[in-house]
Amino acid sequence: MQTIQVRFLGSGDAFGSGGRLQTCICIKATTSTFLVDCGASSLIAMRRYGVVPNDIDMILLTHLHGDHFGGIPFFVLDAQLISKRSRPLLIVGPPGTKRRVMAAMEIFFPGSSQIQQTFSLDIRELASDQPQTVNEVSITSYRVQHPAGDPSLALRMECNGKTITYTGDTEWTESLVSAAKGADLLIAEAYFFEKKVKFHLDFQTLQAHLDELQPKRLIVTHMSEDMLARLENIPCECAEDGKLIEV
Repeated sequence: MQTIQVRFLGSGDAFGSGGRLQTCICIKATTSTFLVDCGASSLIAMRRYGVVPNDIDMILLTHLHGDHFGGIPFFVLDAQLISKRSRPLLIVGPPGTKRRVMAAMEIFFPGSSQIQQTFSLDIRELASDQPQTVNEVSITSYRVQHPAGDPSLALRMECNGKTITYTGDTEWTESLVSAAKGADLLIAEAYFFEKKVKFHLDFQTLQAHLDELQPKRLIVTHMSEDMLARLENIPCECAEDGKLIEV
């Protein structure tokens, strides 16, 4: 069985806590290399950690907040003007993704959404609880609790015989059990250690539900200054910018 490489290009929250870059996770499997979320700083992270933009086959999005999808206008313009991309690029996200991506491009770079790319750009939207196979990656999305103007999702991704789940941003919701049950790797938000913040997951709540989730491996990410100050006392792995693991 082939392993999967997972690199945390950005492991921070929306506000740069700890000087960390915004959410962006690069997953390299046998048949596909893809990003999970693409925060505004993602292209910077890719340059910093040696990830070639043209090697990315697709971008999967959990939700449509700037620290999770704001890097797409930069990625698309880089593909057109700098990286001279010729391979197709697929963007897959929650309902509303195409409209929001086009709107973001127009806000950041007026006229950019009307440019004819030199590569095929395909934007698709996920139906909740329905597996969709793209580039030999099976993707199942689950609705979670995090208002973002359009639905927010947790993603369960299966490739190379392995399962990786990412919670995205959310308060505790029972859909996380279906998304994460028995995953080889669960990447989970842990915004605060114990403070309850609506629409976000804290570490103690996550710990309280681990018997239901039963991941084989857990890595927490998207941490505030409160969580970052407690890393020495966290009994699981923690993400950091540039961290590379194999699953």
